[in-house]
Amino acid sequence: MDLKQVAKDTAKVLASYLTYQSVRMVVAQLSETNPPLAIWLNDFSTKAKIQDGEAYIQELLRENQDLGFRIMTVREYLAHDVTEYLPEMVSTGIQQANMEHRRQHLERTTQLNWSVPSSNPETSIDSEPNLDNLSS
Repeated sequence: MDLKQVAKDTAKVLASYLTYQSVRMVVAQLSETNPPLAIWLNDFSTKAKIQDGEAYIQELLRENQDLGFRIMTVREYLAHDVTEYLPEMVSTGIQQANMEHRRQHLERTTQLNWSVPSSNPETSIDSEPNLDNLSS
């Protein structure tokens, strides 16, 4: 297993996701300050390859340089703030999710039935024996 390659691939996916989140933030801001530009950016984003953040930015820079720089600035800000908390959150989240998956798997495989069987009064431990029928 090549951990460096896994880390590079993860970083690329994270950068693309932060690009997507940046676009959402900028569209929301523009919706209040410049609705026509918000509509344009939203339409552009549905046509451009937003799954690849770097390709998206390059294409956006060719179409609208100001928005491209704005998205890059927001993305950089998000990356700085998000990556501060990310290692602990990812580690804790995976541990908790794995524990839940294991618990659910164990329940499925053992088919646990948590219902209490109904007790028969004739064989109940708590019932008093009938001593009237006994002869001395």
